[in-house]
Amino acid sequence: MSAGNRVSSLIGVSASAHNGAVAFTTTQWSVVLDAQGGSPSAQEALEKLCRTYWWPLYGFVRRQSYSPEEAQDLTQGFFAMLLERRDLDAVRREKGRLRSYLLASLKNFLAKTHRRAMTIKRGEGRPLVPLEELLMRESADLEPADMLSADRIYERRWALTLLEQVLARLAEEYRAAGNSVLFEHLKQMLNDDRPSQAQIAQEFGMKENAVKQAFHRLRQRYRLLLREEIAQTVAVPGDVEEELRHFISVLQT
Repeated sequence: MSAGNRVSSLIGVSASAHNGAVAFTTTQWSVVLDAQGGSPSAQEALEKLCRTYWWPLYGFVRRQSYSPEEAQDLTQGFFAMLLERRDLDAVRREKGRLRSYLLASLKNFLAKTHRRAMTIKRGEGRPLVPLEELLMRESADLEPADMLSADRIYERRWALTLLEQVLARLAEEYRAAGNSVLFEHLKQMLNDDRPSQAQIAQEFGMKENAVKQAFHRLRQRYRLLLREEIAQTVAVPGDVEEELRHFISVLQT
């Protein structure tokens, strides 16, 4: 099953149903705002920012006909520039969506910089993210990149990364509750070759109705976690629904 179909199975195509309000106070765009300081929480926020957006931004740079090494250097250079110039200090809520802000900043960076001037020498200092781990994703990337624009590659990788983060949070919650095996089976119900509720019920000694309810709870929790993640990257509460719809549309096309 495609990522878009999986999301639709989890939260519904319209993404309009509310299942409990998401806390939206100082958390909006907090990944960026928290990254301005030097505290441990700020460093954690900065690491999350880099991990979330490095792969999408790298994909955009690669589509500009740069080699993997050149794109790696430019992406590293872009994040280094944000930190050295403290561009993140200028981020305010009127900027809108973090997704759009970072892409616009990257385009400006590429337009103004010479490749040779902004190349970050490998081995100098500590990389912002484990590059080997992230670059492995490119070799396993099955997207038809020749048919996608640079902007589209960025959007799709952003959505896939967000999806991975939400599913990882959900898996961790089930693991902490001692239900990792159940989670893996329930997750299989999203696939085209999914096991039936009867099969899962028999394996776990549950009633079919109990399996149905367990899957319903998984979907409900997924919806909430996804909204929480998106709320971290938009400026105002009203933008969450629109960004959620955009997230789904990106994965479905």
